[in-house]
Amino acid sequence: MLGFLTKHKLIYMLPIAYGLYNLAFRDLAIFWYMYTFAILILMSAAIMFSEIKDELRTWQSLAYGLTAAAAMYFILFAGYHLLRLFEVGAVRPTAEFLSVFTPASVWHFLLLMFIVVPGEELFWRGFVQQQLKQYLPVPLAIGIGSVLFGLTLWLAGFWPGIFAGITVGMILGYLYEKKRSIPLLIVAHLLLILFIFIIFPF
Repeated sequence: MLGFLTKHKLIYMLPIAYGLYNLAFRDLAIFWYMYTFAILILMSAAIMFSEIKDELRTWQSLAYGLTAAAAMYFILFAGYHLLRLFEVGAVRPTAEFLSVFTPASVWHFLLLMFIVVPGEELFWRGFVQQQLKQYLPVPLAIGIGSVLFGLTLWLAGFWPGIFAGITVGMILGYLYEKKRSIPLLIVAHLLLILFIFIIFPF
């Protein structure tokens, strides 16, 4: 049994991950504390259970990261306004999500920069996606990993975020398979957050 669980870590790591996300989103008054706690646990597991790849130079990670962040932002921006055009009720939940979860202080940004964003990329792309590749072809591993990542926003009650998370997960997952660089993903993910929450909010 121990050998089986050692080989098939997703059996217990995914329930742990969703449990931690649910715990973090349950009480918004302590969200930043609980979310950071959750990501620290998942990041630690990813570091223990997976190989972290970094095969790009720093300038390449920055350049690819900026390009990817801009592309993801414009895709999400277009998707949001498409939902508005068809009046499917995406405006209110998006506005509520942004008002609640927009970083409100310097230490929120520090947590995002040094714990939350690196932790999410290490866990979802560096660990979950790589574990899925044991059972599935790479494109399917990227797709299913992206769906699993997108579903975390469902726990926040933000249904349009599911599609945003899947889209972001697909792009970042593809980039990781092509460029083999976690720093690239961290740069892209962090810049995307800055674009959405601070620089060009929807």
